[in-house]
Amino acid sequence: MARNSFKTIRIFFLLMILLFVALYSCEQKRASTSWYKTVEIMIYPINVDGSAVVDHYIKTLQDKNFSHIDKFMAREAKKYHLILSTPTKTRLGSQIKIMPPTPPEPGSGILSVITWSIKFRYWAWKNTPDDESNLRRARMFVLYHEAVDGKRLAHSYGLNKGLLGYVNAFASKEQQGQNNIVIAHEFLHTVGASDKYGLDGEPIFPIGFASPDLADPYKQKKAEIMAGRIPISATESHMPRSLKSCVIGKETALEINWLKNL
Repeated sequence: MARNSFKTIRIFFLLMILLFVALYSCEQKRASTSWYKTVEIMIYPINVDGSAVVDHYIKTLQDKNFSHIDKFMAREAKKYHLILSTPTKTRLGSQIKIMPPTPPEPGSGILSVITWSIKFRYWAWKNTPDDESNLRRARMFVLYHEAVDGKRLAHSYGLNKGLLGYVNAFASKEQQGQNNIVIAHEFLHTVGASDKYGLDGEPIFPIGFASPDLADPYKQKKAEIMAGRIPISATESHMPRSLKSCVIGKETALEINWLKNL
């Protein structure tokens, strides 16, 4: 009898915790997508390789290395007549020494993703204590890898609930522009944007094209940020070098509450 009572109490407290998390996430989503106050993007670097090269690179990072994210967001916000002229402010946080839980492989199933997201949120709570409000603070954990020719990075993630990002990046000055694209892409996931590319990784027409109204749709000069690539044919595309060559399309603007209707 006592054992069943204890189990019931445990289940009750677990449900209360899940309810609190759900309510907090809803309030977080509401606050971060109202866009009447600037959303803070905190970059927490992680030396995933444990190498001296990556450690040296992280020590050279400053707020200014991520300033193009804010310039990009401000430029695109102006296009949609957002009242707030500075939608984001990106700052460098402290280096994190403890590795986050590894995400499941793509296609692992929804249960695996949910389990990982819960573990990731708990890890983030433990390693970045909530000494400040997280209602308008997106925490982007950037896992820096040593830049090696031919090396490909694993998929990055932005959680739609929790304002949390798990970003794989190269520890290289030459890659900083593309790192910022990935960070901006995953940040936009956290405020409601969806991917605009298909299973083959190619931009989806028209929502994944920066200028879908061109007579020749494959004469694109820029990338829609949530597609992340500039299409040059039905089966080919390439990643832009920096956020200067990216835009926020109308579908993405609608998803993040920059546009009321199409």
